[in-house]
Amino acid sequence: MPTYVLMTKLAPEIAQRMKERATIGEEWRKKVKELCPEVKFICHYALLGPYDFLDIYEAPNEEVAAKVSMISLAMGALKAESWT
Repeated sequence: MPTYVLMTKLAPEIAQRMKERATIGEEWRKKVKELCPEVKFICHYALLGPYDFLDIYEAPNEEVAAKVSMISLAMGALKAESWT
């Protein structure tokens, strides 16, 4: 499967709730698993800079990769981009 990089910037209201970050992240991961069961996450990094998180994952095609970004946006990301 192709490998993708998801770059995520949290919305300010989510970023201010860092104590809840683990719960928010787990809810996001469950939603991705539910809607895109074929996606396999390889690693996850917290970042300092213009993005808050970087995820490396495998997906069968660009349509599914875009869906991962859309789920991120729907769940509170200000910006979410899947790169090839």
